[in-house]
Amino acid sequence: MTATDLRSDLLAVAGLIQPKEKVLDLGCGDGALLRFLIDKKGVTGRGVELSEEGVLTCVRRGVSVRQGDLHEGLDDYPDGSFDTVILSYTIPYINDPAFVLCEMLRVGRRAVVSFPNWGNWRCRLSLLLTGRTPVTAGLSQPWDTSPRARPLTVRDFKEFCHQHTIHVAQQIYLQGSRRIASGWAENLRSTTAIFELK
Repeated sequence: MTATDLRSDLLAVAGLIQPKEKVLDLGCGDGALLRFLIDKKGVTGRGVELSEEGVLTCVRRGVSVRQGDLHEGLDDYPDGSFDTVILSYTIPYINDPAFVLCEMLRVGRRAVVSFPNWGNWRCRLSLLLTGRTPVTAGLSQPWDTSPRARPLTVRDFKEFCHQHTIHVAQQIYLQGSRRIASGWAENLRSTTAIFELK
């Protein structure tokens, strides 16, 4: 697995991981990020994935994974089991994000969350011009397919963290694959947001 094989948000997330960390990837999909981290950074990695197809792909890649529903919690893992717990492009599908984030911060020293930003100007313009629910870069799922993603913006997530007393240690914003500066209209400009939480 090489850097060119990863989505741009996963590559940015990988940049936050230190060598030899213990990493738990929730909603790990096909295991591409974990395989990259194991190969390139020597991490001890585990994944949790709901879909049978994702679990099978992880196993084929040699990634340690268990099939599970994040809504049931992370009771299998004691407090502080991991250095980093990752939730990439999965939070729009979570019914109770406060519960899942609390569980992430219980079992990990820190949490890294990435999501597509529906606050991006292209989504806003699409809604204005077409009157239809926009799709966002990297998550082009129509509104009527299952499981249903809930639109989420950078501003929504920042307010959510403030309301739940979750400390935002670092923010990374991407416009496509290009990193953009934080602090200047990132909700309007970014297509993807990545938050490091403690």
